[in-house]
Amino acid sequence: MIKKILSRITAPPLFIALRPNQWIKNLVLFTSIVFNGKLFDGQLFWLTLLGFLVFCALSSSSYLFNDIIDYPNDRNHPVKKTRPIAAGLIKFNTAVEIAFLLGLFGLLGALFLSTGFFFMAAAFILLHIFYSLYLKKFAIWDIMGIAFSFMIRSYSGAILTGYHVPFWLFLTVLFVALFVAATKRHAELLRQGVKTRPALFQYRENLLDFYTSTFSSASIIAYSLFTFLEEPPQFTRPFRQFLTSTIPEALDRKWMVITIPFIVFGLMRYAQLAYEGTNAEQPEKIITKDIPLIVSILLWGLLTILVLYIL
Repeated sequence: MIKKILSRITAPPLFIALRPNQWIKNLVLFTSIVFNGKLFDGQLFWLTLLGFLVFCALSSSSYLFNDIIDYPNDRNHPVKKTRPIAAGLIKFNTAVEIAFLLGLFGLLGALFLSTGFFFMAAAFILLHIFYSLYLKKFAIWDIMGIAFSFMIRSYSGAILTGYHVPFWLFLTVLFVALFVAATKRHAELLRQGVKTRPALFQYRENLLDFYTSTFSSASIIAYSLFTFLEEPPQFTRPFRQFLTSTIPEALDRKWMVITIPFIVFGLMRYAQLAYEGTNAEQPEKIITKDIPLIVSILLWGLLTILVLYIL
């Protein structure tokens, strides 16, 4: 059956329709093991990687479903009209079948990993279906729907591994998702007007400016509280001996606070690019193509690994 479906279309349009560039969102599943010092635990890493692949399948299924629902509108959209389904590169029935198979395989994979993880995966796909059918048509709820999907991703990683996501870090994920969603709506309102998305009729530019400012501030505050309220890292014995003999007070310091400037810069840089109109409607392109932002993310990641795993 699968071969029959794939034979109807060429690989590139299918690959584009699955939106693999948006799979980076599913890296949020690794939050629980990264910030609990378990990233290099082989069993937990591979378990989380399998969970990541499950969510990639579910994400692609939901993207196809969304494109199927939006097919009539996307054909008149200045950007979305090039999507494979809207452009007629993938037959409508074929898209439905692939979306169903990806969703089915994703849910079966989730059930194989864990019953609790299966329920989170089911909640994820149901949220996306509900979002495509209803939520995205209403202001505020469209942004909240995006944020909820990131919360589910984050909590799914915790359910799968058994390691909780710190509360303030969980809120950071929520506020960053809201910030990105608000900047995306702001760009859509300015560049394409209200005709391309029903919810945009209910937004005003100054309201979205307020949302962007609020969520960026909340992200910084939540992350700062996370770095300050977390327990100091456990140093390895050689480094602990060195610090004890040279700078004993360093053992009690909150070393994660040194990562705050990179979070602040990342949010500021993202907002700058979004307000300039640079791929603002496609956040994944901003994150993966802007060199200063990429450098900031990499430095933040390296410092986080240094503090949590090396110091």
